[in-house]
Amino acid sequence: MHCAIVAVTALLLASALAEPAVYFKELFDDGDAWQDRWVVSKHKSDYGKFVLSAGKFYGDAEKDKGLQTSQDARFYALSAGFDSFSNKDKTLVIQFTVKHEQNIDCGGGYIKLFPKDMNQEEMHGDSQYFIMFGPDICGPGTKKVHVIFNYKGKNHLINKDIRCKDDEYTHLYTLIVRPDQTYEVKIDNKKVESGSLEEDWDILPAKKIKDPEAHKPEDWEDQSKIDDPTDVKPEDWEKPEHIPDPDAKKPEDWDDEMDGEWEPPMVENPEYKGEWKPRQIDNPKYKGVWVHPEIDNPEYAPDSNIYLSENIGVIGLDLWQVKSGTIFDSFLITDDEKYAETIGEETWGVTKEGEKKMKEAQDEEERKKRDEEMKNHPEPDDKDDGGDDDDDDDDDADKAKDDFDEPEDDDDEDDPKPKDEL
Repeated sequence: MHCAIVAVTALLLASALAEPAVYFKELFDDGDAWQDRWVVSKHKSDYGKFVLSAGKFYGDAEKDKGLQTSQDARFYALSAGFDSFSNKDKTLVIQFTVKHEQNIDCGGGYIKLFPKDMNQEEMHGDSQYFIMFGPDICGPGTKKVHVIFNYKGKNHLINKDIRCKDDEYTHLYTLIVRPDQTYEVKIDNKKVESGSLEEDWDILPAKKIKDPEAHKPEDWEDQSKIDDPTDVKPEDWEKPEHIPDPDAKKPEDWDDEMDGEWEPPMVENPEYKGEWKPRQIDNPKYKGVWVHPEIDNPEYAPDSNIYLSENIGVIGLDLWQVKSGTIFDSFLITDDEKYAETIGEETWGVTKEGEKKMKEAQDEEERKKRDEEMKNHPEPDDKDDGGDDDDDDDDDADKAKDDFDEPEDDDDEDDPKPKDEL
């Protein structure tokens, strides 16, 4: 009996240990009830409005509903709170989907994690956060995934360039931060970057610095090649780059008194050899490239808690968009990497193919409409247009003639048209 109780207890304990901690999960599967969970910031009166929508194309009309930006050229500030937690000695997984169905030209698609005590109604661009993660696009030059950590009040950007997706489909973004100070970024459940928090961010001072007392010796030779001191420029090297054209002749009608002294035109000299340079030889005194010796940085102190964020309790969308239409969905914050991967496949993974098929069908329908319009409304013939232009030209010529015959006073002339403003 005792053994049976122990076995059941062990089984329950193992089950409890295997159960993932889900700190926040939002699938927008209960209609407008999301408005009771999400708070619009009142820090500014003109923040853009979010609406619940699956967009113009989708894999499932209900499952693909998410928060969509709806007004162009606006800042957006929306957040949701949850029970606070610490990721001490735990893995932190942040995951959500982004769909730029408007073919975005400039705008953010990232989230921020804030402390629980942040006033959500006053959230704004300068509100201090723990982590900022997600895609950011602006023109052809900026198409990156931001991964920013706040360490002791200062924001630190990742030193690597992680390219984001820039098409019109839904994509799954996942950030994994582990207590061993490593991280991983996934897009569509595939790893795109990973590494060390200490190595890939300038969070801590460098372990090594250049020795301020060390200097390159004055006699250090770091040129591998030198001029050959025995090489001498040939005596016939100096030739002008241009010479008078030997084939040119003074024109018969040239008058020296009227035209001045005639000089033949200059042409390139075929014997010109350019600037002479002595040949190069190995430098016998070459010592190689001088390397500045390094020493331990006295300001460096290891910190095993770079990964740690205490009192996490708010997730927010604090961003700017020039062209609206982005949809955010399937938010998840957990401590289990496998669970996050499974949720990603059960949400984004289930509807992605249907979304693509619907978009392709819409594009094909648009193409057919354009072809039909071109067929029913062909462009005017250039030849006919040319004839009309000729008539117009004749009318313009007659008008110009009348104006020439009967000029108006300068005072009656119309003001010139201003140039188009830039």
